[in-house]
Amino acid sequence: MFGIGMPELIIILVIALVVIGPHKLPEMAKSLGKGLAEFKKVTEGFQRSVQEEASKTENRLKDTPSEEKTSSGAVEPVAVLTAADQHAAEKKNLSHA
Repeated sequence: MFGIGMPELIIILVIALVVIGPHKLPEMAKSLGKGLAEFKKVTEGFQRSVQEEASKTENRLKDTPSEEKTSSGAVEPVAVLTAADQHAAEKKNLSHA
């Protein structure tokens, strides 16, 4: 837990007990717990929305046809070139020149 060992945690709790006082410490701990629970709830909601958007995008990419129609109406597959393919094509064009 953040690199804090048991001795450090005990020292922090003792200092908090002295600074805040024994009557307010349970209230502070309760409000801290509620705050952490709310933070966890918000982060889970954010993660869920990001995952939903990612799955929607993935589904859209799956549904998108990978073919384009030419002006004559014939269907022609779309080529996907990687950077390595482009580099190889450039080297080939330079060697022929």
